[in-house]
Amino acid sequence: MSVRVDKWLWAARFFKTRGLSSESVKGGHVSLNGMRTKPAKEVKIGDVLVIKKGLEVFEVTVLALAEKRGSATIAQALYEERESSIQARARLREQQKNHVASAPAPKKRPDKKARRHIIQFKHAL
Repeated sequence: MSVRVDKWLWAARFFKTRGLSSESVKGGHVSLNGMRTKPAKEVKIGDVLVIKKGLEVFEVTVLALAEKRGSATIAQALYEERESSIQARARLREQQKNHVASAPAPKKRPDKKARRHIIQFKHAL
């Protein structure tokens, strides 16, 4: 038995809608066994998926198949995430937490002149 990649990603709760999972696969953010894939490609038990969502990267092995979306506990039983993937996401979370904490909050709102400078800076990027 096999299931479409986009259906499996939706059933495993990596994406809220099947449309989002399909778009992600089309956009090249999902690879199946090291190869870029299409939404209709079939997933089998034992396949390895690399899923990129924003800055996070999930490396998972398919343990079970499902065409319908179930509860979160059922969804977690569909795959096993690799230890390296878990550690990499933890490091990324830690870096983001440290980065946000290091930026000081402004003491007051920018005045009109400062806002113009900010807008010019943003448009220059």
